[in-house]
Amino acid sequence: MTRRDFGRIVNRAGIGLAGAGLLAGQTGTAHAATSTWRVTGGIGSGLSGFDTRMQTFMQARNIRYGSLAVARNGQLKLARGYTWAPVSMANAQPTSLFRIASLSKPITGAAILKLVQNGQLSLSATLTSLLTLTPPPGGSLDPRLGNVTVRRLLHHLGGWDRGITIDPMFNDFTISSALGVPLPIGKSDVIRYTNGVALNHNPGSVYAYSNYGYLLLSRIIEAVSGVPYATYVQQHILGPRQITRMRLGRTLAANAAPGEVPYSSQYSRPTVFNSSGTYVPNPYGAFNLENMDAHGGWLSSAVDMVRFCHIFDAANPVLSAASISTAFAVPETGVNPGGWWYGCGWQVRNVTGGRNTWHTGALDGTFTLLVRRWDGLTWAALFNQRDDPSGLDYGAVDNELHLAANAVTSWPSVDLYPQYF
Repeated sequence: MTRRDFGRIVNRAGIGLAGAGLLAGQTGTAHAATSTWRVTGGIGSGLSGFDTRMQTFMQARNIRYGSLAVARNGQLKLARGYTWAPVSMANAQPTSLFRIASLSKPITGAAILKLVQNGQLSLSATLTSLLTLTPPPGGSLDPRLGNVTVRRLLHHLGGWDRGITIDPMFNDFTISSALGVPLPIGKSDVIRYTNGVALNHNPGSVYAYSNYGYLLLSRIIEAVSGVPYATYVQQHILGPRQITRMRLGRTLAANAAPGEVPYSSQYSRPTVFNSSGTYVPNPYGAFNLENMDAHGGWLSSAVDMVRFCHIFDAANPVLSAASISTAFAVPETGVNPGGWWYGCGWQVRNVTGGRNTWHTGALDGTFTLLVRRWDGLTWAALFNQRDDPSGLDYGAVDNELHLAANAVTSWPSVDLYPQYF
């Protein structure tokens, strides 16, 4: 299985400087007017190949908004916002906020590792020792939940398998009906309902990507730290890196953050925010982003994601060398025949010269890619849609950016970070 294949399977899965009112009158509906190109931000000399490949990729899929940041050895070499839209629409900036979907998982993984590093948590601690799990009326807890550890949650080895039982993070109507609670349901409802569903595998026996497992990790972070999940992340993971724009997103367009791009999808479904049956554009109510905080709920700019990544480069005030080693360690099971495995919020593969780590993210209205290469290169690419009538593969941007990077013959000495932090 290739990295792009994996990204398609595992994902259903800044405050920006974009023009104020980016969302005003722009809800991601069909592209009716003629689109033109606008590119904002900075770029080092000799890196124009990144622009070319991003624009070609976006135009072929009629993607309105994109952003790319590229760093090398801790220095920001490219920070771009790309807009392929009518001139009446505001421009994307390098600091524009996008929903990052499953790129939220490396953030949650870092928060868990920080708690372990500080002696507040053990990776071998069990779920049942950390959280009080209450099943729904008439339900019972699977006794195997006592074998679910923090480490197994990080590695997607908890025993839930969305290929067998529907992902509870996208099962709002069933959960609302089963519990007798009104829409929208909350995170506690998701957990209570799932407490009454049997595990699909013995914990630690089968790798199965689990958004729900990362929801549980966020509740563990809250239980151990005594503060809300987002507060802990902002204070202990993002704050030391001077990252202040990142925040948890909200579903409805009326609640968009300042500088957040609008989202586009060709599909609509009944809203999960009430029982009216009203059809809404998928990015704006066909799922509940607020419930997805730890596995898919963050907003970020491309430059912020790349800056966040540097905490995994070498020992630093956020993560020690031992914590970084743990982040990428081989799990007890789940190494793919292709050679990759899932670490603590990262996909990992050893390659000639070192190690590549990456993650993809996808929700209706969002496609994202985060890459850390063995040679000191890091990039984040963010887009405001993941589907269009062309049917073209969105995961293809991975190969395009590797080709752009490989074509660079001399990297510029510029460091653009001071412009954005």
